[in-house]
Amino acid sequence: MKGRKTFLGVAVSLFLALVLTAPPVHAGGTLKVGVVTFLSGAAAGPFGVPAKNAAELVVDALNNNMVPEPYNTPGIGGKKIEMVLIDEAGSATQQVTEFRNLVQKKGVDVVIGYISSGHCLAIAPVAEELKALTILFDCGTPRIFEEASYKYVFRTGPTATIDSVGAARYIVDLKPDLKSVSGINQDYAWGHDSWNDFISALKVLKPDVEVKNELFPKLFKGQYGAEISSLLVNPADFIHSSFWGGDMEAFVLQGSARGLFDEQTAILTTGETAMFRLDIPEGTVLGARGPFGVYAPKSKLNDWFRSNYIEKYKTPPTYPSYKMAQAFFGLKTAYEKAMKSSKNPTKEDIIKAFEYLEFVSPAGKVKMALGKGHQALQESVYGQFTKAGGKPSVKNVKRYPPECVSPPDGVKSLDWIKGGMKGAKCD
Repeated sequence: MKGRKTFLGVAVSLFLALVLTAPPVHAGGTLKVGVVTFLSGAAAGPFGVPAKNAAELVVDALNNNMVPEPYNTPGIGGKKIEMVLIDEAGSATQQVTEFRNLVQKKGVDVVIGYISSGHCLAIAPVAEELKALTILFDCGTPRIFEEASYKYVFRTGPTATIDSVGAARYIVDLKPDLKSVSGINQDYAWGHDSWNDFISALKVLKPDVEVKNELFPKLFKGQYGAEISSLLVNPADFIHSSFWGGDMEAFVLQGSARGLFDEQTAILTTGETAMFRLDIPEGTVLGARGPFGVYAPKSKLNDWFRSNYIEKYKTPPTYPSYKMAQAFFGLKTAYEKAMKSSKNPTKEDIIKAFEYLEFVSPAGKVKMALGKGHQALQESVYGQFTKAGGKPSVKNVKRYPPECVSPPDGVKSLDWIKGGMKGAKCD
């Protein structure tokens, strides 16, 4: 009996020693994060699911302290991340209801989400009303911070302005003697804004460019026979399209089958999402809405993200994956910066730390430089799809600095473009 007590005493002492000396992994409790992305519908495959995958990968890695520098500390501010996943499929009205449920019923501390620009425009004022910290990770419309001012809303990815201005600069660099362009874009705000920004920027760079076709088929139409016929009958040097998701993939497949891209080069501003899913025509100009996916600069953080994503999901991460990861790393940086002033930062402390924040992601440097410090600023990158060597990649890659493709803070994008892009620094 005496020996048994001695054994138990030693065991208890060893246990207490381990507990008291081991650093707590999540000493600060839990941070509940609502994540909203397309889990069903035409946008799920190329956009929503890759974003969800990245969220799961990053949350698990942060919780287990497996991310390299500068994110090699557990969780967010020592708090374990608890993710609440919501499907973005459905109307803007439905998404507003889901958002209210996340904040008021499920009690999330922060919401990261939204691919659709329409959903972002609907959610932003509600986030402000509820005083809910919200990070928009993907949607591109510049109207969010150009038409309103928000305290509780941030966007950690660049606006669509860099897509359009970058595309215009790229095709002029690629073909200085270009004579004509066509456009096929979805008939709603995203499609019209993307085309207007692109053609306005192109006319600043090439005032004599001829527009052969301006086509705006219905959103999610899926069948483009009539439009492809128009593009074949009246050909141009380049065909611009901001189609995304199922619409973009359907257009590429149907156009390729009819030889549309044999003599005309497509500019797909969201095309990087499909480069590992489709047999894209050689030479197609692909955008990734910034320095994401195959355009992400080499770094230890990018190597970690890319290799772990491929190992887990058996396919390379495309730009929605990168942008979701970027949102989480932005939140972690802001939260832990706020902790330097307060061990238990309030929402207002985090907001103050987030404004004009600079941080790094697998896509390189991010500056929260526009929208009074609530909107990210990054470079624009374009290249051409190629299968030389037997697997999908890009060639003729060109990078445009943020100051070359974005307006100064406080200036509306289209006004800046139509005004001649004054002050652009492209060297």
